[in-house]
Amino acid sequence: MTDEPTEEETGTTSHDQGLPARLAAFMRTGWADTELRGLARTEGAPHHSRRRESLSHVFGRDTLVIPTGRLKVRNDDCDYPFRPGSDFVWLTGYHECDAVLVLHPASEGGHTPVLYIHPRSPRDTDEFFRDRFYGELWVGRRPSLGETTAQLGLETAHIADLEKALAELDPSHTRVLRGYDQTVDGIVGAADEGQRDDELASALSELRLVKDDWEIGQLRNAIAATVDGFCDVVRAMPSDRGFSERLIDGVFGLRARHDGNAVGYGNIAATGAHATTLHWTQNDGTVDPKDMLLLDAGVENHNFYTADVTRTMPISGRYSDTQRRVYDLVYAAQQAGIEAVKPGAPFKAAHEAAMKVIAEGLEDWGILPVSAEESLQEDCGLHRRWTLHGTSHSLGLDVHDCSHARAEAYTKGDLAVGHVLTVEPGLYFQIDDLTVPAELRGIGVRIEDDILVTAAGAENLSAGLPRTSADVETWMAEQRAAGIRLPG
Repeated sequence: MTDEPTEEETGTTSHDQGLPARLAAFMRTGWADTELRGLARTEGAPHHSRRRESLSHVFGRDTLVIPTGRLKVRNDDCDYPFRPGSDFVWLTGYHECDAVLVLHPASEGGHTPVLYIHPRSPRDTDEFFRDRFYGELWVGRRPSLGETTAQLGLETAHIADLEKALAELDPSHTRVLRGYDQTVDGIVGAADEGQRDDELASALSELRLVKDDWEIGQLRNAIAATVDGFCDVVRAMPSDRGFSERLIDGVFGLRARHDGNAVGYGNIAATGAHATTLHWTQNDGTVDPKDMLLLDAGVENHNFYTADVTRTMPISGRYSDTQRRVYDLVYAAQQAGIEAVKPGAPFKAAHEAAMKVIAEGLEDWGILPVSAEESLQEDCGLHRRWTLHGTSHSLGLDVHDCSHARAEAYTKGDLAVGHVLTVEPGLYFQIDDLTVPAELRGIGVRIEDDILVTAAGAENLSAGLPRTSADVETWMAEQRAAGIRLPG
């Protein structure tokens, strides 16, 4: 006989020590009460409550199930850092994994919310010291049911009770935000071939299009940290010798982890011809001081709102004549796009204004094989060979926010006060493109800012970073003169 439990019983793996029964018994004793009492509501709680009410108005008679998601395996027994689902966190403000919000129709109207969570490990079970996924001594303290209710103003229940609650639901009167939790998806069958669930996803995206004042404050916070991150990069990168793009990636990542939660998306730290790859995220090239850096990056703040800013900067601190010519055309296009942003304007107004400038510039350079007017027609679009992507997307909890909204409410709709969108035209001349002069090949330029639609028109939330070529050069010189600094 042995007094050691099995690996399955302890939650240990091959590299762990065994757990003698005497040690297990000793671990269950001598612990103080550490429940947190008298907790105040979080600052976001009233806003989350109003958002649940707005969703309730759309689906008054249906049960709504919104999971946040589970841990995902990175490799072997290592998981990726958890990040809550955007719709879920918009409705609850809860940050931990393995949670599900269920909105039950109330007899008097509206919905009664119940938040199912995996709470902190109680000391009357062995989970707190045995479970490597949820045990407090393994992964840190999780909030209890009572603590979560006190802070979020939500009724809470243990996630262990969720399966029974879901099994009792009628699929024809239930809508599920799918793709986040396989267990939830499997328990609640999809009715109407998933159309009802698709309508829930679309409604959530459309409700999130207009940001409230609290959300705008969160975006300002993320953008301010992002501005600091761009300053850090300029101060850290040498102007007179080669270095790796990974330096740029790492320096910005340090700012994002210090001032926020993480980066909002994979940094694009593209130098030289890498800047002509729209989503260059390998960031493993060697930097030549005569080239430019296209840095597309954003800090995701502690409440998961992200910035999305791009600047294209000369590594040496001075643009060459050719680099400046391309940069100034993109700047003119971006300025036209920003000026087109106002309440009631079509969402595509910024794109159309920017593309007009791009097409006319390419025509003036003798590159466009047709007139700008002809190229801008829907059945032509030859200028898009060198610009490819759209000029704008919504911004908020996701870098490409509200992606499930119907086209008529989003990309084919009109702007309203509270919308936040990017304006980010670019020009990309591939290194093997024989249709452009040799001196342009391998040059990529994008300028991107985060724009808030206001009653007066538009506010550039990322105006803390310079945009004109002359101002970029002056700013770079000032940053380098100030020297390297660490976040703090």
